[in-house]
Amino acid sequence: MPRSLEQILAHADELAERFERHESDPSEIRDAAPLRAVRQAVLDRAHAESEVAACVSRARAEGHSWQAIGAVLGTSGEAARQRYGRPTRAR
Repeated sequence: MPRSLEQILAHADELAERFERHESDPSEIRDAAPLRAVRQAVLDRAHAESEVAACVSRARAEGHSWQAIGAVLGTSGEAARQRYGRPTRAR
């Protein structure tokens, strides 16, 4: 059942009062630096993966085999082709 405007405002006032009375416990405060580091690492990984894909594309455009590219990537040529090759159209 929908609440009335008065009920919503009363609840908002109650929450505001609880917020004003709240005292945080300093022992519960954590440094967010590790989370920022994780976020930056994820961004760096995405950038690096994009760079690898662009380099693979250039290597293929210049005639390097999937076998050679796979060797540099530390995988098989087929795995490199599956990951970085152009998607094929379904027939």
